[in-house]
Amino acid sequence: MARRGFRWLATAAAVAAALVLMSFQAPAGADPVTGNATYFDALGSPYGGCGLPQAQLDSPDFVALNVYNTPGDYNFYPRPVTDASKTGQWNNGLNCGRFVQVSIGDYCTGVNDGATNQPFCRNGSWVADQYNNATLTMIVADSCGDSNAWCRDDPYHLDLAKDSLNRFARSGTPVGDMYPNHWNNRHISWQFVPAPSYAGDIKVGFLQGAQAYWPAIAVSHLANGIHGVEYYQVGAWQPAKMNSDMGQSYIIGGLTSGATSFQIRVRDAGDQLINGGRVYSFSLPAACGSTCSQPYTATTYTTSNGTASPSGPTSPPTSPPTSPPTSPPTSPPTSPPTSPPTSPPTSSPTAAPSGACTAASSVASSWNGGFQATVTVKAGSSPVSAWTTRWTFTNGEQITQLWNGTYSVAGATVTAHNASYNGSLAANASTTFGYTATGTPAAVTVTCTSP
Repeated sequence: MARRGFRWLATAAAVAAALVLMSFQAPAGADPVTGNATYFDALGSPYGGCGLPQAQLDSPDFVALNVYNTPGDYNFYPRPVTDASKTGQWNNGLNCGRFVQVSIGDYCTGVNDGATNQPFCRNGSWVADQYNNATLTMIVADSCGDSNAWCRDDPYHLDLAKDSLNRFARSGTPVGDMYPNHWNNRHISWQFVPAPSYAGDIKVGFLQGAQAYWPAIAVSHLANGIHGVEYYQVGAWQPAKMNSDMGQSYIIGGLTSGATSFQIRVRDAGDQLINGGRVYSFSLPAACGSTCSQPYTATTYTTSNGTASPSGPTSPPTSPPTSPPTSPPTSPPTSPPTSPPTSPPTSSPTAAPSGACTAASSVASSWNGGFQATVTVKAGSSPVSAWTTRWTFTNGEQITQLWNGTYSVAGATVTAHNASYNGSLAANASTTFGYTATGTPAAVTVTCTSP
């Protein structure tokens, strides 16, 4: 009955069989469409349908789209779907990574159990209430391919993340209590929209099992979805094959066959090369050894504007953080800060002595159950070639991600080292790194040493 957890539904159709068999691929900026809403608990493990772990999504608010559009036909068909007449809004993964703006509609007073060949909201009616027109912007991260009326009979059905239901907002204020007592089967209207408050650049990570002869990557933090990846090999651009229908995962190739250095460029939902054809250069991460064992291993990259560089990267890495917070900030961070925070740090740096360094931490943002922090490292009156920072959490906080550096944890003590590209600092120069963590933000004292 449910993919992972329960689905509770609402629909725009009175009778499932009356829906017209056709493929709906609503373009960005199109007028909203009306459908039904169900919910599910979480993405699967290790990946959602788009090929990303839940922790790597740009937003804690996510949806699943229908794989099939087969009213009255609940048979399984192989994926990717080859018959265009049976293709749902999932569009074989080509709508992955796009954002949708969802608006809450009427409440159903009848029976909505997703039974096959049965009308939705039977023995009841649709009524408006105080939750109508509450909205939330959500990212496409998963697919709905179940053999029930919800996933087959309504082409505009959305499956919503359960934890998002009470974050729908009216006039900027979350509704707070729509789920569970006021949810029961609702209409929704929705449309594709550009990524909200987009900043930074894409993120690239290798999937479990990736290695030189099966370099499977996931591309995320996209301004307008993803419709293709091309890789540079032996002097020419080659189209990469999508990894099944996981629309953000592609199997690329090295600069030469079997190489572990790669260059790619990416096409968006409009089939345009992103960032003017920007080329992203990276290698299989050292953490993978010969094969990546983790579900997702982030890699840093260098960029060049539209020109492949087979000799390898020449500019510093520009990739943003490897994952967003797993708990819902009001506005999730989409890229690491590029300058020290404007608010006063929670621990103030003092003048660094010759050959030494100081560090100060500040909380950049926080949300229920987590926060993002920035650490500023400053050299003294003499240059440093490397630096190490340490601090101890006092309230059980745990780091979920750290960028522009590497780190290790022993008990409550975190040790963070410079990355390969930001360890050398001129006298009195500074650099920053950032991290996200679970728990309640608190002032920490950060020490800095330099060999």
